[in-house]
Amino acid sequence: MTVLHSVRVHPSKDNLPREEQLAWKMAEVAADPVEVTPEVTEMVINRLLDNASVAIASLDRDPIVSARDQALAHAPGPHGTGAALYGVPAERHKVSPEWAAWANGVAVRELDYHDTFLAAEYSHPGDNIPPILAVAQHVGATGHDLVRGIATGYELQVDLVKAICLHAHKIDHVAHLGPSAAAGIGTLLGLPVETIFHAIGQGLHTTTATRQSRKGEISTWKAHAPAFAGKMAVEAVDRAMRGQTSPTPIYEGEDGVIAWLLDGPGAAYEVPLPAPGEAKAAILDTYTKEHSAEYQAQAWIDLARKLHRERPELADPARIERIVLHTSHHTHYVIGSGANDPQKYDPAATRETLDHSIPYIFTVALQDGAWDHVGSYAPERAGRPDTVELWRKVTTAEDAEWTRRYHSLDPAEKAFGGRAEITLTDGSTVVEEIAVADAHPLGARPFAREQYVAKLRSLAAGVVADEELDRFIDAAENLPALGAGQLDALNVTASHPLRTGTKGIF
Repeated sequence: MTVLHSVRVHPSKDNLPREEQLAWKMAEVAADPVEVTPEVTEMVINRLLDNASVAIASLDRDPIVSARDQALAHAPGPHGTGAALYGVPAERHKVSPEWAAWANGVAVRELDYHDTFLAAEYSHPGDNIPPILAVAQHVGATGHDLVRGIATGYELQVDLVKAICLHAHKIDHVAHLGPSAAAGIGTLLGLPVETIFHAIGQGLHTTTATRQSRKGEISTWKAHAPAFAGKMAVEAVDRAMRGQTSPTPIYEGEDGVIAWLLDGPGAAYEVPLPAPGEAKAAILDTYTKEHSAEYQAQAWIDLARKLHRERPELADPARIERIVLHTSHHTHYVIGSGANDPQKYDPAATRETLDHSIPYIFTVALQDGAWDHVGSYAPERAGRPDTVELWRKVTTAEDAEWTRRYHSLDPAEKAFGGRAEITLTDGSTVVEEIAVADAHPLGARPFAREQYVAKLRSLAAGVVADEELDRFIDAAENLPALGAGQLDALNVTASHPLRTGTKGIF
């Protein structure tokens, strides 16, 4: 049974015992030897497939080229065999695990196309996989070890996201990823509670940063931010294993994260964590993406595609007076017109900015009846005159009921969509709503193994040879049976030479 842990700021004179600190309680969860359930194991496999699919699709994009070049400059040390990089043959090039976490983390996040969990905070829990997998490959762990580590990473990130809001204080959501990935690595390696405790503290301390990376003109750093957190998690575990300690108490201290970065000295949180002996099942609460865009855009893309089929005249800007998307607080203020970012209406905006603009995304999906991870963001697509004209008629508005449903803890009513009100120039209106994306577990076409494999095959077409893809899928689907030193099988090699980029220091 889940246990709620009360977390608040304590003055130094309280000398809060470690055993009462959130980081220690998280470390106890990570060190709990409870077995992973078959359902969780199956979902871990799904997410390994999902991460590989979106990483493969981005192998030749500039941020991935840069991160990969950096990683390839760092050979593994003497205490492991190194870790593999997406696209690169593992038998020829392996790198130090923290740099594999870096390069693979960028590849996984670049297209904003993998899994998500949304509650008090936002997250992409699949970002836990690159650092945990990198360490597993480096140390020669088994598939069983890897499943346990990933289950912990997902569990603790989801638990933190349910309880502690970062974005209200303009702290980037990867501040929950540093601790969760460090804990997942701790589980993978079978480390004691005290070691994991210090790794969690260092993982948090080194990964708090502002949300400017997701504001205004969004840069390539958006993809690097979670990769940096994963890299820091690997390094934090390494230091903790060497006996190096962390700022304590990291959450509750009077100069700690809660007091100065979050809700302040009077704040209190209730963080849900599994009870001792309770299986780590939070991965089952998460959901992946059918479309390459911010998760809150998923349902809107599906609604726009439906309207394209049923009301094709709505794609003509001459017929439209205005379109208002009534939605949650987050959608309105982060990817909607409530952000007050002029870049969200700029045809020359970066891809990273456009995938955080629901007015743009809804417009293109409405006109095209489809969404493509490359074509829908192409400069010529964004600059099409009829698109720009319609795009600038689309705004968002916060609706209290959709905000309530967004934050609901009941999976049956938790929703990420809203209501579209379209006013035509002839005075008539069209009103349609959607609660969840088609691919959501409660949606019209929920993702299962078949859909994960189909997504992988679609995105890997022309990049990975069929026989190599078949080999990888077989290895992933037999993950629990992979023995010590066999996890390199979870790498995927591209069928063409990968390009290199501009030279840096390394």
